[in-house]
Amino acid sequence: MILIDSCVLLDILTVDSDWYSWSANALSNAGSESELVINPIVYAEVSARFATPDDFDEIFPSDEFRRLALPYSAAFLASKAHLDYRLNGGKRSATLPDFFIGAHAAVAGYDLLTRDPRRFRKYFPSVGLICP
Repeated sequence: MILIDSCVLLDILTVDSDWYSWSANALSNAGSESELVINPIVYAEVSARFATPDDFDEIFPSDEFRRLALPYSAAFLASKAHLDYRLNGGKRSATLPDFFIGAHAAVAGYDLLTRDPRRFRKYFPSVGLICP
């Protein structure tokens, strides 16, 4: 299974001038190779752009983007990684959601499709990254 980072879905939704092509192609390739997964963190970050849950489901249907809960063990790992980040000078502007996403991939053994691998590489080195 491949967990999809919020930034990839947002690139596609916003037709981002720098990242749309890469994100769309990477998502298509990932979907042809494996089951695609989103979690409540990704859903929350992306669904804010929609008026209703049905609108979100129309663009990202659940039969193509499997919705999986965030395990408590991933929440624990995310808190430890975020604390380590902050203790090592990480800025407050870096939000906890990235750590939840990385920890979910780590705990569940998923690969992660992202265009921003910096924190994932450092704090979740066991996660297989699909990135530029």
